[in-house]
Amino acid sequence: MDFSLNDMQQMMQDSASRFIANEYDFETRRKLADSELGFSEHNWQTFAELGWLALMVPEEYGGLGGTIQDAIVLQEKLGKGMVVEPFFSTVILSANLINKAGSSEQKDALLSKIAGGTLKVALAHGELEASGSVSSIGTEAVKEGNGYVINGRKQFVLNANASDLLLISARTSDNGQSGISVFVVPTDSAGLTRKDYKANDGSSASNLTIEQLYVDADAVLGQFNLAADAVEETLAEGIVALSAEAVGVMETLLEKTNEYVKTRKQFDRAIGSFQVIQHRLADMFIEKEMSRSMLYYSVLEPTNAGEAKRAASMLKVKIGNAGRLVGQSAVQLHGGMGISDELDVGHYFKRLTSLNTQMGSRDWHLNALISS
Repeated sequence: MDFSLNDMQQMMQDSASRFIANEYDFETRRKLADSELGFSEHNWQTFAELGWLALMVPEEYGGLGGTIQDAIVLQEKLGKGMVVEPFFSTVILSANLINKAGSSEQKDALLSKIAGGTLKVALAHGELEASGSVSSIGTEAVKEGNGYVINGRKQFVLNANASDLLLISARTSDNGQSGISVFVVPTDSAGLTRKDYKANDGSSASNLTIEQLYVDADAVLGQFNLAADAVEETLAEGIVALSAEAVGVMETLLEKTNEYVKTRKQFDRAIGSFQVIQHRLADMFIEKEMSRSMLYYSVLEPTNAGEAKRAASMLKVKIGNAGRLVGQSAVQLHGGMGISDELDVGHYFKRLTSLNTQMGSRDWHLNALISS
């Protein structure tokens, strides 16, 4: 199998590597994460100019027509910089879902704006009982007049504080998997209460309380009652993209730890010369490479939606296990300074921990695999 990059993937990889190296050092990233907005609007426009925001948008709507195979190349590089801009929430999740489920009119109205950097969208799907599931959605939308009234709660909605629109998944009938719809809702809508906060890795998220939120019939994304398959496909591809980011984080932690043990001395010798340290580094390398292999498998092998969903769960379990080993090892080999706020290693570990909890934790997906 040919794993060489195509022209688009090579372009994305090169531009991301230059951006991280020249514009996104650790101190810059930390200041952005601590800011009220949580990222740089200037960087967002740079992303648009580089073509990153157009990656998952079809060519007829002003995009590059890329796929998740193209996206993971970029996501891995963004992971190396722990980028806080809402690329994942707007492009990987929202633009992807709009493309899968939306009508041609909705795609025309929304996707070109996303590609141009003038529209940010967040997917409001996760709930306490439905972080990685579609069938367990508790938020409900009931027909009223010419529109619908939505009630429910959504948890950990990434970058909702900076988004113009929300894609809210809701149950619209009792027909199980087929009774799910997605609604396009402005973030300033009456009936929508948002509690913004910073996650432990510095990313911005919100919990939403939705009470008697009325929307017109044209707020339905695509076909009423038939959004479940598109949402599941989007979530599966989202897991793949998050995992690519995790691989980038693990690779960075391995590089930084390898450099550190070459300079840190004990008993007048670099600790990297000790066999036990070399074994620990070898374990980190093996876990990182196995994660990368599982990532490629999840992208290239599945031939239908069911296989893709199962492969995504397998990948999430692997990333959760590997991320914990690589992150803990990196912190331990750096000693006490590994957990200091001034050193980036601890922040990379926090990012790995956060990635494990998003879109269903390692334990949630393991249980799903066992019960399937």
